[in-house]
Amino acid sequence: MKKVEAIIKPFKLDDVREALSAAGITGMTAIEVKGFGRQKGHTELYRGAEYVVDFLPKVKIELVVANDQLDSCVEAITRAARTGKIGDGKIFVIDVSRVVRIRTGEEDEAAI
Repeated sequence: MKKVEAIIKPFKLDDVREALSAAGITGMTAIEVKGFGRQKGHTELYRGAEYVVDFLPKVKIELVVANDQLDSCVEAITRAARTGKIGDGKIFVIDVSRVVRIRTGEEDEAAI
């Protein structure tokens, strides 16, 4: 099993959710986060003063998938989140050694 973490632009969240659903992947967690990379932030004017906004709003999605779903999951996220502009985000894939569903006690693949 693999845990997929993706940092994407907020307005792409619905597109990513729909793409994952179409790929047969159910269940994900979305968290509003702030960050910066090559995009580096920007300056804003507020009441006549200029402010540097270093951290930009992003959405972090997390999901755990079976090994055979990994490629379709990464492809769906990449396709749905891509705008072609800087700041589209990143996808991280992490090994998961064990999953337990709290309600039933099911483990690993059955718990996903």
